[in-house]
Amino acid sequence: MATADVDLVIALEQVKDAVKALCAAGFKAKKFKGSVNLKGRSKVSVQISAEEVYREFPARSVPADIHGILMRVASLADTLQGKILAYRDAERRASKRQKDLTDITRLVEAHPKLKKLLPADVAKKIPV
Repeated sequence: MATADVDLVIALEQVKDAVKALCAAGFKAKKFKGSVNLKGRSKVSVQISAEEVYREFPARSVPADIHGILMRVASLADTLQGKILAYRDAERRASKRQKDLTDITRLVEAHPKLKKLLPADVAKKIPV
């Protein structure tokens, strides 16, 4: 999925060092519950997620070509799980939750096998 941010999962004991390094590179950090958002000079922002649920994502990551750079990214199932968690977060703005639901729909449309991973409350909101 195309996005204007980069979500990073960093070992909890290294988050402070990562934020410090990014700030030294010109990013400005804003801390939230479970994450740190960083904004640099471009339109792309960085979000470091420190929530426990993401701890195992790197072990299940898959290789992907991102604009000519080989990187490891979250698996489709983990990406879906992250979107479901974000959608269910009642503290998120309604517009962000709606975008999360749209992202879930797009993932299931592109990868129908993911539909079986949807919890019932989310599946009934997906028109696929």
